[in-house]
Amino acid sequence: MFFQRVYDKSLAQASYFIGCQKAGVAAVIDPKRDVDTYLEIAKANSMTITHILETHIHADFLSGSRELASLTGASMYLSDEGGDAWQYEFSHVGLKDGDQLPLGNLLLEVLHTPGHTPESISFLLTDTPAIDKPVMLFTGDFVFVGDIGRPDLLEKAAGMLGTQELGAKQMYVSLAKFKNIPDYVQVWPGHGAGSACGKSLGAVPGSTVGYEKLSNWAFRFENDEKGFTDFLLEDQPEPPKYFAMMKKLNKVDRPLLAKVPKLKALSAEELRVNLATGLTLIDAREKKAFAAGFIPGSINIQGNNSFSTWAGWFLKYNERFMLLADEDQLDDLTRKLMRIGLDNIEGYVSGTSVWEETGGVLQKANVISLQETKTLIHNNNVQVIDLRGAAEYKAGHIAQANNLFLGNLPENIDKISKDKKVIIHCQGGDRATIGYSVLARNGFTNVANFSGSINEWVSAGETLV
Repeated sequence: MFFQRVYDKSLAQASYFIGCQKAGVAAVIDPKRDVDTYLEIAKANSMTITHILETHIHADFLSGSRELASLTGASMYLSDEGGDAWQYEFSHVGLKDGDQLPLGNLLLEVLHTPGHTPESISFLLTDTPAIDKPVMLFTGDFVFVGDIGRPDLLEKAAGMLGTQELGAKQMYVSLAKFKNIPDYVQVWPGHGAGSACGKSLGAVPGSTVGYEKLSNWAFRFENDEKGFTDFLLEDQPEPPKYFAMMKKLNKVDRPLLAKVPKLKALSAEELRVNLATGLTLIDAREKKAFAAGFIPGSINIQGNNSFSTWAGWFLKYNERFMLLADEDQLDDLTRKLMRIGLDNIEGYVSGTSVWEETGGVLQKANVISLQETKTLIHNNNVQVIDLRGAAEYKAGHIAQANNLFLGNLPENIDKISKDKKVIIHCQGGDRATIGYSVLARNGFTNVANFSGSINEWVSAGETLV
């Protein structure tokens, strides 16, 4: 048997390439959209991709199943569970609980494991030449390392009222099915630490059924369904805005993007015209470089592992936009954006000098120190805004701070004072830099960025409430 885990750190998303070396055939489970990765694995190992499988209709990324099928001719094997509202609306081979899929000498059994979503399925793998017992379980967003899939996304992200309580109850039943699987079976989940599909995912890539039964919080509620559902729904992180669109696009027919696009370099005049007509410029530079001088109206989203998530908060699916990034970043950033369907990149500039060539003047961010922050708070005539999530704020915050989650900042601009000095912060400074650029874009000149944020506040011995 051939096995390879493919992990996208930017979305904390795992896909899997499994194959029968004797038969030369392979399957990909939950592929990301830049599918050249799987084609290269297949070529390097003299395999043909014949099966493409999905564990559920994803909300956190745009699945590459159809791109991969178009390039390989492989069949898509997708869930037909969950009822009429949860059926894929394009051609595929439907799967039901108990179905078996041969893959050369490998055998995949389908388990219906609803909870995260009604149609969710898992795949139990047996390597038949070695043993007639299962060896791996691909759980998707059902069971993670140390956590389980959240059932509230359909309601919070897609507006499907009343679904989170039902999903929590379905998850409770599905976990009983999980407990009947042999302890030695390896667990390979669809996400790791950092994913918004749960609240306490572990960083270890895989686990076993037995270890999860011992260590995962979800198995501590024996005969206590209410306690389980209450805990599961409590303090889940804010679901990114783009989740609703991903859920739709992964269900319906849509245009395909079979290769990673090459971006156009924009001239100084094109940049000027595009900005004048309202196109957003995403500045992917490191936050200190941005603070030292940025193009007015640009939004600073650093090109790190959180880049695509925050881009999904601040860019609309059909919106044309531009990038400011070094040329050696472009392939990586383009891949991160296409994985959540943000394909409408008008072009890029490699630095701020292009703006200055047009006679444009750079702005500088007002970044303040811990001591300046304390002095301003002590003087009282200041508004302190904590841009972290509600659960983070609840766990401990600066006494004078009000919570306003960064992702919802554009809709809450009216809550930011234009008369007082405004101090914004987050946990470590990255989100505060995004927030500062969003407020500057909206005309605020009275904002100061306490970039050291909660980490520096606590390290200096200051208290939280």
